[in-house]
Amino acid sequence: MELKIQKRLAAGVLNCSEKRVWFDSNRLEEIKEAITKVDIRGLIDDNAIKRKAVKGVSRVRARKRILQRRKGRQKGFGSRKGKRTARLPKKEAWMDRIRAQRKLLKELRINKQINKKTYRDIYLKCKGGFFRSRRHIMLYLEEHGFKK
Repeated sequence: MELKIQKRLAAGVLNCSEKRVWFDSNRLEEIKEAITKVDIRGLIDDNAIKRKAVKGVSRVRARKRILQRRKGRQKGFGSRKGKRTARLPKKEAWMDRIRAQRKLLKELRINKQINKKTYRDIYLKCKGGFFRSRRHIMLYLEEHGFKK
C-alpha cells in the first residue's frame, strides 16, 4: 500500500520529518483515502496519524559520572585536561588562602592571643605572600614567641 503522498502531507501538517510520522495500522484504508491536508488534519485529530517523539541522547551515564566526581572519584591525572591554574586559577587560590589567613588573625586578635602590633605585622606579611597557610602562621608565631 503506497502512502508516500499521505506521509508527505502529514509531515507538512505536523511540521516534522516524514520519518517521525506514524500511521495507525488498523486505519490504513482510511488514511489511503485522505488526499488533502484537511483530510490529514482530521485524521490527526482522530489519532490515526501521530508524530513520533524525538530520540535524544541519554544523560544517565553523564549523571552517574557527575555523582562519582562529587565523591572525588575519576579526578586522577589521566582525567585532567589543562594546567592546575586552569582548573583552579591562581587568583582564586590566592583568595581562598588569604581569606583563611586573615580570618585566623582576626580570631587570634579577638581572643587576645596576639596584640595589635603583632597583628599588624603578621597581616602585612600575609599580604606580601610570606605565609603558605594558616599552619605556617601558627608555627611562625610559636617560633618567635608572639603567641600568648
